[in-house]
Amino acid sequence: MKRRAFLVAASLATASAAAPGRLAAKARQPLRILILGGTRFIGVHMSQLALARGHTLTFFNRGRTKTDLFPEVERIKGDRNGEIEGLKGRKWDAVIDNSGYVPRHVQLSAEALAPNVGQYLFVSSISVYPDLSVPRDESSPVGKLEDETVEKVDGATYGPLKALCEQAAEAAFPGRATVLRPGLIVGPEDNTDRFTYWPARAARGGEMLAPGTPRDRIQVLDARDLAAFAIRALEKRTYGRFNLVSPPGMFTMGALVGESVRSARQLAKPSEPPRPVWASVEFLEQHKVEAWSDMPVWVPAKGDGAAFADTPVKRALDAGLETTPLRKAVRDTLAWHLQRPAAEQEKLKAGIAPEREREVLAALKARRAADA
Repeated sequence: MKRRAFLVAASLATASAAAPGRLAAKARQPLRILILGGTRFIGVHMSQLALARGHTLTFFNRGRTKTDLFPEVERIKGDRNGEIEGLKGRKWDAVIDNSGYVPRHVQLSAEALAPNVGQYLFVSSISVYPDLSVPRDESSPVGKLEDETVEKVDGATYGPLKALCEQAAEAAFPGRATVLRPGLIVGPEDNTDRFTYWPARAARGGEMLAPGTPRDRIQVLDARDLAAFAIRALEKRTYGRFNLVSPPGMFTMGALVGESVRSARQLAKPSEPPRPVWASVEFLEQHKVEAWSDMPVWVPAKGDGAAFADTPVKRALDAGLETTPLRKAVRDTLAWHLQRPAAEQEKLKAGIAPEREREVLAALKARRAADA
């Protein structure tokens, strides 16, 4: 087995051992499930869980990403941008679409599959809401594009395009579509490094910049919780739209940073213990330290982000959403991160750069000394 496949299998095996009830039990009625994608981040967790529960999988993708994973799974090679002949005439009980970003692509696949597939599960995003100045439930208005033919995915179009993708899936599968709207998805295999930044930064040790206050609320979703909700939704034929994040008030930045420090001391054992240094919103803004990008996961509770950590999830909780404890999510993420190639560990895709962090911490010390 190639090294990458071995590391993924090892990290997932560890997760399985920690949650036997969720992963080990077999489904009462095995399903035939088509996954559009299947070998990247959430697809890995969904595939692992589906196979553990006895379902039969088929992947449809371009065959470019982690092709050594899940060798037992049938693969149909194609491209959502029109090369979908391999999907036509085939029958599955359900399809999971976790790779749809352009509504034309979703429409092509959904319409081709509708005659022979029972349920279409589309992974969307809470970014469909135009802002989070107030809590948004599943009935809230979604963002719109002036030109709905636009297919360029960027910060301005991502949410409205996802909303149009939802509508394409629901139009092809009226009454048989399940739409999941996750927030920040976290855990092992996350290639965005947004959540990973915090345990990885703690693992480097020394003073680490922390944003706002320890009481600031955050909402995240462990990829394994997303996978569990998705697979159970197929098994139970659960339809409709669901926000998927941790319940409001469950997690804080203080807990995230604290668990990152704890896990770093246990797993990485840096020579200099990690010590968080909290900086106010005003100070961070003055020094152009950006929320979400420089300080991942965190958004100050004001303006369009006033309710960023208050997204309601009652519908999902009523449908069985489970939330992995933050300590486990952090520890498992750090354990996975420490198995990554050295280049990936050293240069993260998110978070403030080390030299910039040192500059900001020095400015913060000078400010506090002047104020003393």
